[in-house]
Amino acid sequence: MFPRETKWNISFAGCGFLGVYHIGVASCLREHAPFLVANATHIYGASAGALTATALVTGACLGEAGANIIEVSKEARKRFLSPLHPSFNLVKTIRGCLLKTLPADCHEHANGRLGISLTRVSDGENVIISHFSSKDELIQANVCSTFIPVYCGLIPPTLQGVRYVDGGISDNLSLYELKNTITVSPFSGESDICPQDSSTNIHELRVTNTSIQFNLRNLYRLSKALFPPEPMVLREMCKQGYRDGLRFLRRNGLLNQPNPLLALPPSAPKEENAEEAVVVRERTREQDHLQPHAGDRILEHLPARLNEALLEACVEPKDLMTTLSNMLPVRLATAMMVPYTLPLESAVSFTIRLLEWLPDVPEDIRWMKEQTGTICQYLMMRAKRKLGDHLPSRLSEQVELRRAQSLPSVPLSCATYSEALPNWVRNNLSLGDALAKWEECQRQLLLGLFCTNVAFPPDALRMRVPASPASEDPATPQHPPGLPPC
Repeated sequence: MFPRETKWNISFAGCGFLGVYHIGVASCLREHAPFLVANATHIYGASAGALTATALVTGACLGEAGANIIEVSKEARKRFLSPLHPSFNLVKTIRGCLLKTLPADCHEHANGRLGISLTRVSDGENVIISHFSSKDELIQANVCSTFIPVYCGLIPPTLQGVRYVDGGISDNLSLYELKNTITVSPFSGESDICPQDSSTNIHELRVTNTSIQFNLRNLYRLSKALFPPEPMVLREMCKQGYRDGLRFLRRNGLLNQPNPLLALPPSAPKEENAEEAVVVRERTREQDHLQPHAGDRILEHLPARLNEALLEACVEPKDLMTTLSNMLPVRLATAMMVPYTLPLESAVSFTIRLLEWLPDVPEDIRWMKEQTGTICQYLMMRAKRKLGDHLPSRLSEQVELRRAQSLPSVPLSCATYSEALPNWVRNNLSLGDALAKWEECQRQLLLGLFCTNVAFPPDALRMRVPASPASEDPATPQHPPGLPPC
């Protein structure tokens, strides 16, 4: 049982185009447990979940919000690369839908209750915005929360002078760790309201605080989060969200209706007698038989307004241009002309976006310069740190080499000169080889940024021959003691 006397929160996970699942859940909560929405302390949302949370808090029409999601998906599917086509501007589309759907005083209802998850660009930390001064600021917060880098653009939007991107990057399910938070996610896992897949796989992925069970159905849902499926599939997801919401309410004893899983019949006008009521019921059945689309079994559990809005959004136009464009020869010709039409469409879209970007050019250029300077400073610090790690060991090696191969600079007599020379000098066959070896060592030291200064005395290299005894032949040369003969 859910404790009604305590405080609770509702949190919607980010899910891209699968946000229509949240529409079904929100519609169920608003219809069967209105106190759960009205008395909630906070209602949080990230990315697409922020759009549903905004509509739920501000009292916007959920049917129109669901229809907008389907319309945007249809608009994206018309293009060759779907949402990645240069002419598809998701940020502009979301802004236009919010301007049309939200009431004028939406920021007053959202202050203090609505929490939108954002990711700050400067440090990557998660920020929850819950205070809004105007409708435009509330819309801008939703735009920042749904902005996926590269997918939606390269320059992130600003809110109150700070750059933000998709809130699902840092925290896709706000306050999920609290026991009094009702978590909603379109991926089967450990969330309070989520699909119940019949899979025996116990493996689980946790992506930015969102529990996702590892199975094929979740992999399919992940693939359709950024690349929308057909409108019929989105309509089925909305129905799934409505059913999962009913299951949660029934499990916790929060239903106002005794058996809400059954289709609720439309309220008929009060009749004076039972016969007229029977006639009206029979006429309704005949109309339902003649118009089966109005009583579609796929959406029989949804409220009437949401049902009608989704049905209208899923209907394809039947005009002449649409019929011609759906013909197989026309589709083949369009696919063959893509290499020629795509550059032209890209140039036109780039020109339009450039003209729309002109008012924000100075601020964005300033931000790009700051980011470039920050990146360069970071790379310089990394380079200095690496040099600082390698340079001390190199210096110690050079110092040891200088200490081992330097000759004393004090004046020496000829008798002690041979004892002061290193072994590698005394073992050479001639003095010329010793000098060549010494010059080679000096060149190595110069390459290591060190120069060895050796001061030989004026008479150190002048070889003196001592007086020969009278008994020896004067023609025989004499050598200093300790040196091999030249």
